[in-house]
Amino acid sequence: MVNKPELLVTAGSLEEITPLINAGADALLIGNDTFGMRLAGSFSIEEIQEAVKQAHARQVSVYVSLHNLITNDIIDSLTEYVKALGEAGVDAVEFNDPAVLFAIQENAPQLKLHWNAEMTTTNYATANYWGRRGATRAVFARELNMDEMTGMKGHLDMESQVQVHGMTNIYHSKRSLVGSYMLHQGRPTDGGSLGKERGLFLLEAERPGEKYPIYEDVNGTHIMSSDDICILEDLHLLIEAGVNSFKIEGLLKPLAYNETVVRTFRQVIDEYVADPESYKFQEQSMDNIRKSQDPDRELTFGFFYKEQVY
Repeated sequence: MVNKPELLVTAGSLEEITPLINAGADALLIGNDTFGMRLAGSFSIEEIQEAVKQAHARQVSVYVSLHNLITNDIIDSLTEYVKALGEAGVDAVEFNDPAVLFAIQENAPQLKLHWNAEMTTTNYATANYWGRRGATRAVFARELNMDEMTGMKGHLDMESQVQVHGMTNIYHSKRSLVGSYMLHQGRPTDGGSLGKERGLFLLEAERPGEKYPIYEDVNGTHIMSSDDICILEDLHLLIEAGVNSFKIEGLLKPLAYNETVVRTFRQVIDEYVADPESYKFQEQSMDNIRKSQDPDRELTFGFFYKEQVY
């Protein structure tokens, strides 16, 4: 019997919870900018409580990102935050720092732990190391190719998660690079936003057609990819390899676009699981995504087949 993978999507606000669930999401990833990084939106504890209430009423899981760079100034508040997540009924947290693991085990041991070390999650031995310390899932690095991901099968002692759609981060700095650049140009921001809603992007002289979204928040400066991963065509290979969760990254995307993507991936997953032997990818499955896609952003296989170059 084929394992039916979870379809996970990021949510940017409480208003997005119901539409994304209606589109077919099995799980939602949310968080707060103090403890998470590059979130689609920043949720307060009260909003997380409400998100859990709405999601659980539909048998949908809620995961909270705690994979920020944990610094001394937030260590003390981490304990109370973790306790609040446990009391809210959150299903799991993403982490990359032992400080988070210790805080969970001491204050909310019922929470599952998803190890997400970004680009360094590259082999099953290290993933299993964190599994022996309490993690129940490993989030694979986006830089792995298809063979490296499917090659984890039979070696991994925990669940696995792969990003299958959306943009990726290509550079991060704790420094306020956007504000400093504008100040250097004599363009003071006067307290104006340099965040996601500003719509800023970089252009590279050698590749003038590529637009790299850039924004600045409490965690520093983030530069994102100029294209979007979309592995819909070969999703069945990841299902066959036993990947447990497929993530759709909704960062910097409108809700209507994310709904379309979730609905499309939901359909393909269900079609494959219903009859793996007869399954054949239908090219028209991509039509709705292509129609919704920003014409300035190409859909690619990313690093799955080493197409992505920066």
